[in-house]
Amino acid sequence: MKKKILVIILCLACVGGAYAQKKRTKRTPAKKTAAARQTQVQPDNVTSQQPMGGGTDSIRKINGKPFERPLDGYYKKNNIFSARVTPYPNVRENDVVFSKRVWREIDVREKMNQYLASPKRRLIDVLLDAIVAGELTAYDPTPGKKDDVGGDEFSTPLTGAQARGRLASDSSVVEKRDKDNNVISSQMVAGEFNPDSVLKFRIKEDWIFDKQRSVFEPRIIGIAPLIKPKGAGSLDIDFQPAFWVYFPDARAVLATKEVISRNNDATGLSFDDVFMKRIFTSYIVKESNDKDERIKDYAQGIDRLYESERIKKELMDWELNLWQY
Repeated sequence: MKKKILVIILCLACVGGAYAQKKRTKRTPAKKTAAARQTQVQPDNVTSQQPMGGGTDSIRKINGKPFERPLDGYYKKNNIFSARVTPYPNVRENDVVFSKRVWREIDVREKMNQYLASPKRRLIDVLLDAIVAGELTAYDPTPGKKDDVGGDEFSTPLTGAQARGRLASDSSVVEKRDKDNNVISSQMVAGEFNPDSVLKFRIKEDWIFDKQRSVFEPRIIGIAPLIKPKGAGSLDIDFQPAFWVYFPDARAVLATKEVISRNNDATGLSFDDVFMKRIFTSYIVKESNDKDERIKDYAQGIDRLYESERIKKELMDWELNLWQY
């Protein structure tokens, strides 16, 4: 009798467990949330909320949600924005056995340098935007100062407005008149700046030989955009620096700005890369000398180019002769 009762209890337990398992596996349909119901709204109900006087896409709403701009492509370029500058190796004064300072100019109209003046991203726009935003400091290039004879020793800082004003062309005089049409004051107003008017850049750099590392290398000290002021009458005025930028400070900005390549959109090269890897063509306009002469002070015409090439070859020969046996 006890065995029969025990069998009946075990059967009832098995039946109850199977029923409970079946009940747990059976799910009831979930209620639709408000967000889910909104996603089923037809496209005709898409709304866009714009601010008065225009605005950005960030406040537009579609189906009650903020508008998110689609990715323009199949991958997002993040590496260039998080790039960091590779610092120069430290150089001790006692390890420098040779040093030569040269000034060279880069003409953006040359084929190899055209990427520096690409309408998508110009070098002058990168520098000027950083100066106006306070990320970089521009320096006055006016020569003849007591502590800065050449005007390129970074002695006098400029504000962003002053630096931009030096690039503006076609300045005009605005006169203020009284009710009798008499001129009571006048003010010089700078014209609009055209970035395409910057055709050249000047670079100041040092070529040094470090005996500790046995390396002969150039190190850029400063970079300056060149402008051509308008002279009175037929007077031809040479290109002049608008301002100087200290290159070691500019590297942090240049490293996060990608250059536009004509052949490949995935190069990943920054403006800092092209200067450090010397991906540009240029010509020397001056070398350090006891008379502080420029090449154009003692050479004219095609002789300037020959003298520039002679200085360049002299630097290369110095290194080659160093390793001859």
